[in-house]
Amino acid sequence: MEERIYNVTEFNRMVKGYIDENPNFQEFFLKGELSGITYYKSGHLYFTLKDTKSQIKCAAFNYKFKRIPEDLKEGDSIKIFGDVGFYETRGDFQVLVRHIQKEDKLGEMFAKLEELKKILEKEGLFSPLFKKTLPKYPKAIGVVTAYTGAAFHDIINTTRKRFSNIDIYIYSAKVQGIGAKEEIVKGIQTLNKISDIDLIIAGRGGGSVEDLWAFNEEDVARAFYESEKPIISAVGHEIDNLLSDLVADIRAATPTQAIEIAIPVKKDIEKQLLEKEIKVKNCINRLIKNKKNDLNQLKENYVLKNFIKTIEEKNYELLLKEEKLNKGLKEVLREKSYEIKIRTEKLIALNPLEILKRGYTITRKNQHIVKDCKKLKVGDRIETILRDGKIISKVEEIN
Repeated sequence: MEERIYNVTEFNRMVKGYIDENPNFQEFFLKGELSGITYYKSGHLYFTLKDTKSQIKCAAFNYKFKRIPEDLKEGDSIKIFGDVGFYETRGDFQVLVRHIQKEDKLGEMFAKLEELKKILEKEGLFSPLFKKTLPKYPKAIGVVTAYTGAAFHDIINTTRKRFSNIDIYIYSAKVQGIGAKEEIVKGIQTLNKISDIDLIIAGRGGGSVEDLWAFNEEDVARAFYESEKPIISAVGHEIDNLLSDLVADIRAATPTQAIEIAIPVKKDIEKQLLEKEIKVKNCINRLIKNKKNDLNQLKENYVLKNFIKTIEEKNYELLLKEEKLNKGLKEVLREKSYEIKIRTEKLIALNPLEILKRGYTITRKNQHIVKDCKKLKVGDRIETILRDGKIISKVEEIN
């Protein structure tokens, strides 16, 4: 067997690559007993999870934002959800915790959620190909949230600060507990039927994992996907993406951020328009100035300044050419007339009729001129043409 020798860095890098690329080490549940729990002021939680034979180090960074309980104690039986983390430099191996539950309920919920995610992803509900673009300047927005919640007031206040002219349609819905998913779905469907609305925001403020779970329901996710209008998922949380975040056209960390994404600041638009107006005016002024300069240069142009004189000179030149042409035509016509006269006289002299006048005749047989006796035989009918008529005769003798 070939001897393989690695240095420490190479070996650790190989181990990390294997762990990072192996799906078995990502997004799994692990249960056991707590030991060595330490909550740090930095917001991180470290502990050991063990069973009767083995133990493993675990870390939950920013545990408060992950809604991890702050009353965990030695010996608690828990189920965690997380990934394997391997720090290449130190060679440390531990589980990076996303969630902790003291009972099986939450773990089961997340397990079912992961299965649902796979189904929806396979159907294409998360595909960027189906994400709609938000309108650049919406005139009206629809909001699905609890009318009494803080999210509602944040949306109203933020909208009014950014663009007071925008209309807001609110569909008050339960956002947690029994009946929440049905009301959220109904709200999205109802706002889609209002033609004035340009986009929809559906969400709520923060809360526990259980409080936010309505936005992980399959019916809610499909309502987000089937929305004909662009829709933003705006649920305040720090855990992994909810189903509504994955399916929505845009995901916002909070309802306030959703407004900041969807609605421009009116003052910024006015400033931009003013800047563009100034640019256009400057461009027009430069164009006018350039045209004036061009016009002034044309006014000083020699040809334009002496245009009348130039026309008169050209007219005089044209008159001289016309006289020269007429003179030339007269000489040519005189020469051509003389040539025509000579040729006419020649043609007249060669005219057969003129020859007949001098006593000559023309003999024809069958309309063909007879030039010698060989063309005739006794008995032929011939025609003799004279100056003033013709004679039809029959050949009696040929000498």
